[in-house]
Amino acid sequence: MKTELIKNQRITTSFAFFFFCAVGLLWLKTYFVQLTQFELGIDNATQQFLLFLNPLGSSLLFLSLGLLFKGRKQYLSVIIIGLLMSLLLYANVLYYRFFNDFITLPTLAQTQNFGNVSGSIATLLKPWDIFFFADVILLIILFSMKSNRIEIKRITRIKVVALIMIALSISGINLAIAEKDRPELLTRGFDRTYIVKYLGMYNYTIYDAVESTKASSQRVLADSNDITIVRDFTQKNYAEPNPDYFGIGKGMNVIYVHMESIQNFLIDYELHGEEVTPFLNSLTNEENTLYFNNFFHQTAQGKTADAEFMVANSLYGLPQGAAFTTKGLNTYQAAPAILGQQGYTSAVLHGNNGTFWNRNEIYKSLGYDKFFDSSYYEMNPEDLADYGLMDKPFFEQSKAYLNSLPQPFYANFITVTHHYPFTIDEEDATIAKHTTGSKTVNNYFQTARYADEALEQFFNDLKEAGLYDNSIIIMYGDHYGISTNHNKAMADVIGKEVTPFESAGLQRTPLFIRVPGMEGGLNEEYMGQIDLLPTLLHLLGAETKDYVHFGTDVLSDKHNDLIPFRNGDFVSPTITSAEGIYYDSTTGIELEEDRFEEAQLLQDKVQETLALSDMVVNGDLLRFYTPDHFTPVDRTDYNYIRVYHEDTDGFGEQNSDPILGNERIR
Repeated sequence: MKTELIKNQRITTSFAFFFFCAVGLLWLKTYFVQLTQFELGIDNATQQFLLFLNPLGSSLLFLSLGLLFKGRKQYLSVIIIGLLMSLLLYANVLYYRFFNDFITLPTLAQTQNFGNVSGSIATLLKPWDIFFFADVILLIILFSMKSNRIEIKRITRIKVVALIMIALSISGINLAIAEKDRPELLTRGFDRTYIVKYLGMYNYTIYDAVESTKASSQRVLADSNDITIVRDFTQKNYAEPNPDYFGIGKGMNVIYVHMESIQNFLIDYELHGEEVTPFLNSLTNEENTLYFNNFFHQTAQGKTADAEFMVANSLYGLPQGAAFTTKGLNTYQAAPAILGQQGYTSAVLHGNNGTFWNRNEIYKSLGYDKFFDSSYYEMNPEDLADYGLMDKPFFEQSKAYLNSLPQPFYANFITVTHHYPFTIDEEDATIAKHTTGSKTVNNYFQTARYADEALEQFFNDLKEAGLYDNSIIIMYGDHYGISTNHNKAMADVIGKEVTPFESAGLQRTPLFIRVPGMEGGLNEEYMGQIDLLPTLLHLLGAETKDYVHFGTDVLSDKHNDLIPFRNGDFVSPTITSAEGIYYDSTTGIELEEDRFEEAQLLQDKVQETLALSDMVVNGDLLRFYTPDHFTPVDRTDYNYIRVYHEDTDGFGEQNSDPILGNERIR
């Protein structure tokens, strides 16, 4: 009896060592990764302590689930749980290296995009990444050493419950301290960085799952009363058109150029004694072009897709994932549909797969008549970038499709060459790299030059086709190209330290609006992507008051110049909010306490705006409201599949009509 007791005691001690070794290794590894791989903005000793503490409760809680098994399965379950948590941690590291953000459940719905970005993912991998799994490897070795001495023994449920309660208590203490340092952390959780900083990666994942579930349930719970609240808000914030601009482009074609990753600091920037973007620079002085130097991107995880979504709908993208992928079947009142009911033909031209960002589905809901994706282009290997056809062959091959569109048309061009990781063949580069010490930043200027040259080529094509003088041309930067991961290198580029205030300023992207016959020049009004739709419709002479738009006409005297960011920060001509700190927008100095009330009023307006927009998108509220003179889009009217004839041998032959099979079914 005594011998058996000693034997059982040794086994228990052996597993206890294995278990707490697993907890300790995962805890310390997670702390080290959170500290070194993410820019979390640790400002004080409390935040540093919480960063150290938060992985402990999570590690203990999840690994304790392995104790519900017995014998060999106890060891294996602890290893498997540890491996899964390590994979989650590492996946977020890779995602953060690319997007400077954290994975959310809705982004997992975007996995169809991964096949298109394999080259970019490869650049994120580092030789030392194997150390992210060093603890799992060590546990496997320990298990192998003990595998012959494992006996079937179940740890009592009371001990398991006790460990879980200890883990929950640690997490509860963590949350209490976090709430004291950052009040309303969970209720004002626009910024995922705060959640990870205060609660840790694993608790953030739980938080994200809860928020995603709440968002997905909003459509079921929504009713027509909700849209009344939203309508009251948008009516109150409506900006009537400026009579000097209203209808100045009536009846003209509309050409949008979505300039991938072009940031405003490139305008007039010189590298090695050369202008990086000489063509874009020339447009700042073109007689019929308005250049906006305080235009801000407002994208979140959807990046490019968010930009398209805002420009088409004047609705904000979602705080998690992308509306393009998760809300593709919603009811919208988008620019293509609005203009389509006023005699316009609409089309998107993009040299990538139609499934990328779920475009081939959501475009039906937006009312695009045609979608020319990669199946319409010669995708020669030497002409391909990481995200599709390079800009120069893309514009060259797009000429036939653009010329085939009945006028007036609304055409949206989406470029791809100037995209992370900004790689380009040496023979295509016409400017030397920068010398900041960051490969990403150095490469950025070469692909920017290439994109600039492609745009000049495109403008020449428009002139040759006779489209230049009867088309409104709008070119805008979709989102940042250089993330905050490269602030040190960017300090060399802009000549000063990249503080949170400067980082907010770097979210400016260039906007050019060219209308034949309109007086051009510099416009310094603060505006965002959310404002483009009402601005365009007023230029075309279309009234917007009855539509649910969260942006306002930038050319109106009543334009709202408060620009919300998706994480709850904002910019305005007077006050900027960056990483939870308020700055004077003119001086860049932190606000004095006597202006906090003014800042809080702007902050409240931002939260209200984002929350109401999310109500519309998550609740699909536009199904409850149709403006006068607008007919809801019927998705079944649209088909973007290219049609091929069958020859006598049964093989498909490309139809000579470039747009057959890619049009609205009438």
